Amino acid sequence: MSEAGDVVIRPIAVADAGQVLTIQRAAFVTEALIYGDPDMAPLTQKLEEVQFELRENLGCVAVADGRIVGAARAVADGALLLVGRIAIAPDQQGEGLGSRLLEAVEQRGAAAGCREAELFTGSLSEQNIALYEQLGYRERERVDNGDGTAQVFLRKALEAREPAA
Repeated sequence: MSEAGDVVIRPIAVADAGQVLTIQRAAFVTEALIYGDPDMAPLTQKLEEVQFELRENLGCVAVADGRIVGAARAVADGALLLVGRIAIAPDQQGEGLGSRLLEAVEQRGAAAGCREAELFTGSLSEQNIALYEQLGYRERERVDNGDGTAQVFLRKALEAREPAA
């Protein structure tokens, strides 16, 4: 658990699903506007799906005054940490929470034996790509969506860590 200011970063839990879904929907509205797609998966996902995804998750949440203001999910796939659905409450964006959450998730992944982390974003999400590159991620692949956009996959090597006790 990490603390800075009044924000605590802690492991994500199934009990967080409702707040995580709320943050996710609020945060991904901007992405939906960029892509002209109000039906994108982060906006249409159901609570039961989020609860299922959080059962064995290496993700983290950022909590301020008892309110979840950011979330990042991650699962280990062998030595690869698959990071997804990074979402920051609109009123908290630009405060460095995304970077802090990603770092915490990477630490959890490394402690679980992952040697690399992978995430993806859309090709029009230039701010996301710039942030990920600033944090050490490098583009590995672009998958054409057939509509003039692509999914951009980025990877980063993780430092080996001792498993958490």
